Amino acid sequence: MNSILGIAERTGTASVMIMALVVVAAVQCPARAGTDEPATSKSARETARASGDGIWKAIVPPGRMASEFEAYDPIGLAAGAMIKADCSINWRDPDTGRLYCFASGTSLNHFLAWPRANIRRATEAWQRGNVPVN
Repeated sequence: MNSILGIAERTGTASVMIMALVVVAAVQCPARAGTDEPATSKSARETARASGDGIWKAIVPPGRMASEFEAYDPIGLAAGAMIKADCSINWRDPDTGRLYCFASGTSLNHFLAWPRANIRRATEAWQRGNVPVN
């Protein structure tokens, strides 16, 4: 390995330098050298998924949160659909302190463009009560 690094330094050739870096990386990570498999075994990933452990499970509230519209997405309501949200994506109105839950980040971003108008539209749809459940 030292000889490859020495050649790369002496010649200054980009391809030799890249080859040297690849060799060094392969030596530093023997668990992955020569394979396409990641160092983490497939069974470990499957076990984490099956048990509910994982990065996204950490942010979902453990219990039910008290929110407006019984945790239905206000953008969905305004569009005429009842889309249940788990409140992992939410927004608290700084003026009223009310909590609104969203089914996706896209829904929250759309909502935040016009929060007052969207709250009004969702409230009107909620009070009519003729929104189909999705």
